[in-house]
Amino acid sequence: MQANELHKIYQAEMSDADFARLSEFIFREYGIHLPPHKKLMLQSRLRSRMKANGCNDFSTYIAYLFSNRGQQAELIHMIDAVTTNKTDFFREPDHFDYLYKNILLDHYQHSENQYFKIWSAGCSTGEEPYTLAIIMSEFRALHPRFEFEIFATDLSTTALRQATLAIYPDSKTQVIPLSLRQNYLLRCRDRSAKTVRIVSALRQKVRFERHNLMHTESFHHKDFDAIFCRNTLIYFERAVQLRVIRALLGKLRTGGYFFIGHSESLFSDLWLPLRRVAPAVYQKI
Repeated sequence: MQANELHKIYQAEMSDADFARLSEFIFREYGIHLPPHKKLMLQSRLRSRMKANGCNDFSTYIAYLFSNRGQQAELIHMIDAVTTNKTDFFREPDHFDYLYKNILLDHYQHSENQYFKIWSAGCSTGEEPYTLAIIMSEFRALHPRFEFEIFATDLSTTALRQATLAIYPDSKTQVIPLSLRQNYLLRCRDRSAKTVRIVSALRQKVRFERHNLMHTESFHHKDFDAIFCRNTLIYFERAVQLRVIRALLGKLRTGGYFFIGHSESLFSDLWLPLRRVAPAVYQKI
């Protein structure tokens, strides 16, 4: 691409009409609300997609996006650019403490079925489901009859590719206790790369899939013992949040546990089949 074409892309601005069309589509299909003050953010994130498709202005790009070819070839890349993927290992660590000390122990002592199934909904680049895998592997080491499986989903294919690869900067893993790093992380042979990879045995316990939470009713897995949907609901408006929560609860067995982020809250004025058992932790009743 010539320098003058690149200049046009980085100088291009999205019209209010194009922003309205695109933001309405994103809200309808994915539940993500983009108010008018998000237009500059959307412009910035989509410029790389304009460049990739040889479009000099937003009108041309959006027309391509909504064409039959664009819906097949570009839509998945557009939503990757729009979504936010921020997470960490052992984020909000009290949740993992509660899972280990309360939920897993209770399940082991009182359930005839020693199989535990958990869903990390909105897993981003994989730090949360791998943290869950570490916690449950540690529990299994002390309770040999225990077995588990983790399903991890996200809307972003880019995030899921990174999660499946399971290679992270060494700096991101320093929050993991040293003994656990030694057991579950492998250093890159090229020490100058300063990266680590989740060990194969742990990677095999996590199944990654692309999933739109707006279509959870059709999600083919169910009867989860716990669902982590943390720091994802904040991107939805209230009506969409309620729709997503109810759909998620439909996949959770009675007595199972529902985790949300500490910055999130459930609706006190609407009945949900949940009781609060710890900060941002609920049990389905």
